[in-house]
Amino acid sequence: MRFTIFSSSNLIIIITTFIIFPISLLCFPPVFAASPDTLISSQSLSINQTLISSANKFELGFFSKGNPRKYYVGIWYKDIPSEGIIVWVANRDAPSWSNSCTLMIGNQSNLVILNDGSHVVWHSDKSTAQNPVLQLLDSGNLVIREAEDHNPDNYIWQSFDHPTDTLIPGQKLGWNLKTGLDRFLTSWKDPDDPGSGNYTFNIDYHGDPEIYMRNGEQIIYRSGPWVGQRFSGVPEMATTNNGFNFTFYRGEDEVYYTFELPPGGEVKSRLTVSFDGFLKRWTWVPTTNQWVRYWYARVDDCDSYRVCGSYGVCNTSGFFDCQCPQGFEPKDQQAWDLRDGSSGCARKTELDCGNDGFLKLVNMKLPESRTAFVNDGLNLDQCRDMCKRNCSCTAFANSEVIRGVGNGCVIWTDNLTDMRDYVQGGQDLYIRLAASDLGATGSGNRSDKIKKIAMGVGISIASAMILVGLITLIILKRKRAQNMLLIRRTADTRASRAGTAERSQEILLSGQLMSSKRDYSGETKNLDDVDLPIYDLYTLAVATNNFDEANKLGQGGFGRVYKGVLLDGQEVAVKRLSKESGQGADEFKNELRLIAKLQHRNLVRLLGCCVEMDEKMLIYEYLKNRSLDAFLFHKERNTVLNWQARFNIICGIARGLLYLHQDSRYRIVHRDMKASNILLDGDMNPKISDFGMARIFGGDQTEGNTRRVVGTYGYMAPEYAMDGLFSIKSDVFSFGVLVLEIISGTKNRGFYNADHELNLLGYSWKLWREGKGTELLDKVMGESFSIHEVLRCLQVGLLCVQERAEDRPTMASVVLMLGSESASLPLPKLPGFCMGWNPNETDSSSSKQDDVSFTVNQVTVTTLNAR
Repeated sequence: MRFTIFSSSNLIIIITTFIIFPISLLCFPPVFAASPDTLISSQSLSINQTLISSANKFELGFFSKGNPRKYYVGIWYKDIPSEGIIVWVANRDAPSWSNSCTLMIGNQSNLVILNDGSHVVWHSDKSTAQNPVLQLLDSGNLVIREAEDHNPDNYIWQSFDHPTDTLIPGQKLGWNLKTGLDRFLTSWKDPDDPGSGNYTFNIDYHGDPEIYMRNGEQIIYRSGPWVGQRFSGVPEMATTNNGFNFTFYRGEDEVYYTFELPPGGEVKSRLTVSFDGFLKRWTWVPTTNQWVRYWYARVDDCDSYRVCGSYGVCNTSGFFDCQCPQGFEPKDQQAWDLRDGSSGCARKTELDCGNDGFLKLVNMKLPESRTAFVNDGLNLDQCRDMCKRNCSCTAFANSEVIRGVGNGCVIWTDNLTDMRDYVQGGQDLYIRLAASDLGATGSGNRSDKIKKIAMGVGISIASAMILVGLITLIILKRKRAQNMLLIRRTADTRASRAGTAERSQEILLSGQLMSSKRDYSGETKNLDDVDLPIYDLYTLAVATNNFDEANKLGQGGFGRVYKGVLLDGQEVAVKRLSKESGQGADEFKNELRLIAKLQHRNLVRLLGCCVEMDEKMLIYEYLKNRSLDAFLFHKERNTVLNWQARFNIICGIARGLLYLHQDSRYRIVHRDMKASNILLDGDMNPKISDFGMARIFGGDQTEGNTRRVVGTYGYMAPEYAMDGLFSIKSDVFSFGVLVLEIISGTKNRGFYNADHELNLLGYSWKLWREGKGTELLDKVMGESFSIHEVLRCLQVGLLCVQERAEDRPTMASVVLMLGSESASLPLPKLPGFCMGWNPNETDSSSSKQDDVSFTVNQVTVTTLNAR
């Protein structure tokens, strides 16, 4: 017989293998089953473990946020670098404060999160499953199902029914009308807190269903009803879907919106409600390995809910967004004049049912439709007939338009609200109007009576206007005489206080009220072709307190700008042309003729002019934040310009330039784009100013040349500075410099890097080539910025400052690249003027207050100080 002698170590191995391990299996079941995407009822998931969907698309586990750390269960992308992109959070409003938390299936066949293995932190709704299994699907949906039921559509509970701030492909946004379940998005509280924030995005299924964004209980945005391929208020869905399949279902049991990815599997997309109240659609671009935003909502003032009130139409192409349709007028003209259109419009003529007609408005966002009537079986003519027979009907339209073909009928019976029109992509809307407001006429005696009444009313009005005009003229003459006396007395008082005859003479001269409109040479100035109010000198002297230094807003090569307050209380900015200015009479009239005919929200508004005695002045709207350079290059003020403000300023300037180059009645080259010529209103919206150097291009003209180049160091395009050639592409170059300055918070003129070899353009190019683009960003930004927006703006800026004009994009392309992050951006080439200046050289433009001229290639270059 043979005996085996066991060592102590062998004995320990045997005991562990055959006794302790089997007992441990009975007492402590393993964490994972065979499939890494599944958790059964006897298992739990601890803080350092995850579930992964079968094709490695999504991952579920614990993540932490905040300080002190709070722990949440969430789902994120597994097959791409997620950069912390969480698409769903289980316990968003019930975080665990302990890192000993676990996830498991509870006693009521639901999902529970436990602290220290016993205390329930959060749980989902209970279910009736007999043998429940938790599974993470490749769609990103977390489901509880019966273990034996392998039908992919049989779920007892699913995370898709309880979205947080994100909608992913295949997930429904909307209502289950049988159960009353409302699936809607709710923002995070802030980037570091997944808790339920203030903003929600949900479908209202009443009437013609549409989706609303709310801040608390207040509606701030409306998508418009679904009209076939898109929502009425989102025309981009039909033109930039990039292969996505958008679906809106409206039935007796459900009303929901969802989308599917294009075939191929490489593109990923998600729709989010951001913590600050913006709706954004993101797409993952494999070639660049980054998320890019290619659409977002609340992009302009017209996206704001009911901004123009009842029957008002919002349009961003003009100076004032709100307009009244034909047959309507502002309800509150005074508020309208102050650019507040919230009171809306009222009918000029009451409706008369049987005699009414319909006004066709094109490219419209359909009105709010919660109380609208929808019949998909009627065509447009039948819809018109139904509306005409119903005296309560206020408007009608097709309920669906697919590839330009309209079907169905939607009818409104209430006041029409939250309308806007688009340049393209909108829909036809037919508004009910009284026949007289449509220009229609009746027949026979009725027509004659109307004509006679109209003639009588017209004569009466004309007579009244003449009488009022005479009375007004008398009052104005008396008022003018009183003001003359007032200014002279003020001048005498100030002169005596100053104790000098020189000051007395200056004030008296500014108070001499002469109505002759003359230029410096004494010749009469013809302003008949300028459709602008003409202000008297005494009015502006009173408004600016005799051009007191305390009211000076700034000065430049043209002269000085003063703040003034007119007699009616309106604040204005008065640009007073200096006699010594390089901007002479021609530039003055040029600016008058140009800007008087330009109306855009991103262009400063010219209110009037003054040409009297030796004075030439322009009167602008007053913008309390003054110029961009006063913030951008000022250490104490630049913190006001966070990244969102800077990005909005870049986009606003781009839209303003696009209007000048393409969308205005003229093609205009500004020729002096710089930070000091960008003014900011109270909301930090940018407005392009100073058109004294601008030039009009006519017909098919694309470029011009000049022997006198005007501009500012650091902003002039190479072909303009060297050869006098200017075009829209020279403005694009200046815009590119502005973009790089806005990103960096640093001037191009006078910028030097450590080795004094590169200016701002060269330094930006160097960082971009080395993949260090974010190092250009102004340090006051901290961490509060979108890295993708910063890099996109940097690339756009470099594309604009390329040396060759033909390589630079047009402003139409720039606006597209800035606003649509799915747009493919070309690689920029070497910038023009990318080398720096020697810092020891004298910079005459910065050492003097005067403009500087020099000659290059027989071209005279005049550089204007950026003040």
